[in-house]
Amino acid sequence: MSKTLVQPYLTFGGRCEEALEFYKRAIGAQVEMVMYFEEAPESPPPGMLAEGFEKKVMHCSFRVGESVVMASDGCGPDEAKFNGFSLSLSMPGEADARRVFSALSNGGTVKMPLDRTFWSPCFGMVEDRFGMGWIVTVPTENPPVS
Repeated sequence: MSKTLVQPYLTFGGRCEEALEFYKRAIGAQVEMVMYFEEAPESPPPGMLAEGFEKKVMHCSFRVGESVVMASDGCGPDEAKFNGFSLSLSMPGEADARRVFSALSNGGTVKMPLDRTFWSPCFGMVEDRFGMGWIVTVPTENPPVS
């Protein structure tokens, strides 16, 4: 019996390849597969793709640690809207958290600087150059009990 998974699927509005390269450097993402619209076994319906998107990413997946994230360029340049959610990145230690936080904030916006909180020895929030929100945290060994 297969497991049910919830996996993020990000749409980059024509900047997917750029995002993949950025995430490879910033957080050690490993690209598992990439398929371009022009490689699909069937063409998309007429008018579905913006002009020039035939050479854009139709679907890809990349691994960050044990998690798989899927992504695409979408069908046009206006589709990259990452409102209302963030990706949470749990790091094994403070040095790792500081390294990836710095990399993700390069060209982005720090929403909450990395600092100690009552639930984590190192926690911060950043929006990267693509508008994707990230929560970077080091889990505490004794989380608060509710």
